[in-house]
Amino acid sequence: MSLQVEKLENSMAKLTIEVSADDLEKALQSAYKKQKNKISIPGFRKGKVPRQMIEKMYGAEIFYDDAANALIPKAYADAYDECEEEIVSRPQIDVVQIEKGQPFIFTATVALRPPVTLGQYKGLEVEKFSDEVTVQDGDEVILDYEGFVDGVAFEGGKGENHALTIGSGSFIPGFEEQLIGVEAGVDVEVKVTFPEKYHAKELEGKEAVFQCKVQEIKAKELPEIDDEFAGEVSEFDTLEEYKEDLKKSLAKKKVAEGKEKQEDAAVEQAVKNAQYELPEAMVETQVSQMAEDFSRRIQNQGLTMEQYFQFTGLSAEKVLEDLRPQAVKSLETRLVLEEIVKAENIEVSEERFDEEVQKMAETYRMDAEKIKETMGEKEKEQMKKDIAVQEAITFLVDNAVEK
Repeated sequence: MSLQVEKLENSMAKLTIEVSADDLEKALQSAYKKQKNKISIPGFRKGKVPRQMIEKMYGAEIFYDDAANALIPKAYADAYDECEEEIVSRPQIDVVQIEKGQPFIFTATVALRPPVTLGQYKGLEVEKFSDEVTVQDGDEVILDYEGFVDGVAFEGGKGENHALTIGSGSFIPGFEEQLIGVEAGVDVEVKVTFPEKYHAKELEGKEAVFQCKVQEIKAKELPEIDDEFAGEVSEFDTLEEYKEDLKKSLAKKKVAEGKEKQEDAAVEQAVKNAQYELPEAMVETQVSQMAEDFSRRIQNQGLTMEQYFQFTGLSAEKVLEDLRPQAVKSLETRLVLEEIVKAENIEVSEERFDEEVQKMAETYRMDAEKIKETMGEKEKEQMKKDIAVQEAITFLVDNAVEK
C-alpha cells in the first residue's frame, strides 16, 4: 500500500491510496471463490466453472466490486495510521483504477482537524458560589422584611421572624419566587407591584421594594420525623445526626453544582473567544455518530427506530436536524480545549491515569488492573486525551476571576 496526501480547501484532504496488483489479484481470486457457486455456464457443473471462463463470458469486471469492497477497508485503515495529518471525518471513497494486472487505486476524501486560534482563555469571569443552602420552592423560611413605596415605608409593610412557606401564595404575587436561591443571613431586595385591586387602596397598582433577610431556612419535612425514623432510613441513631448529615450532603451538592456552572461558563467563553472553522464533513460525521448512539439507546429500551418514529411522530431527518446543534457545540468545545491542552503543555501522568482507571473500576465494580489489561494502546491514549481535556477545564476555572 502506498499513500499520497493532497490538502484541499477548508481543512479537507484527498488521500490517494494504491494497492499492489498482487493484492488485487488475491482479492479477485477470493471474489471468484465466493461467487462461483452462484454462476452457471452450460457444460460445467455449478461451482466448477473456471475463473477464466467466467471472465471471458461476463468480463473481468464481474469480480471487481467484491474485490474492491474487500480491499478498501484494510487499505484505508493502513493509510489512516500512516497519514501524519489528523483525520476527523469518515471518508468519501472513489475508485480511480481497478483493472486486472494493474494496481488498485482509490481516493478517500476526508476532513482534517481544523486549525484553532485561541482568544482570551485566562482571566475569564465566572460566578461565585458557596456551600450555603439556599431557599427552594416548598421551603419554610423565617423572614424579616420591610416594604417601601417611592422610598417611603408604608403601614403594614414590616415584619420580623415571619414564617413563610415559599410557593404558598400568601404574599404579593412575585414576592416568594424572588426568594428562591437566596442564602440564609443575606440581605435581598424584592421588587413587586401591588395588584390593581388590593385591600389597602393607597397601595393599589403601586410598585414597591421590600428589603428582606432570610433568618432561617426550614426544608419541607414529613410529619413525625424522629430518632426512630432516622434510624430506619439512615445509618444514624438520632434525628439531629441525620439532619447534620443531610446538611453536609446538600452543601456538597451545592458546591458540585457551583463548580459545574463555573466550568460551563468558562468553557463557553473560551470557545466564543477562539477562531476556527468546522469542516462540514466533520460535523456530518459527528451527527452520524450521535444518531447511531441514539439508535442503540432506543433499541436497548426494546424499540426499533421505526417504532420510535411512529410513537413520537418524528422522522430520521428531524432527529438528525435536532442533533446537529449538539454536534457542533461538542466539536467546538473539544477543539478549543485540546488547543488549550497544547498551549499549556498539559500532560497526564501515569498516576493521574491510574486514578481515573480506579474510579472506573469502582463504578463498574471491576478490578482496576484487569481493566488496564484489556485496554489497547490506542484506548489508553484516548483516555489520557480525555483526562487532559478535563484538566484544561480545571485550568480555565483556576485561572478565572470570580465576580
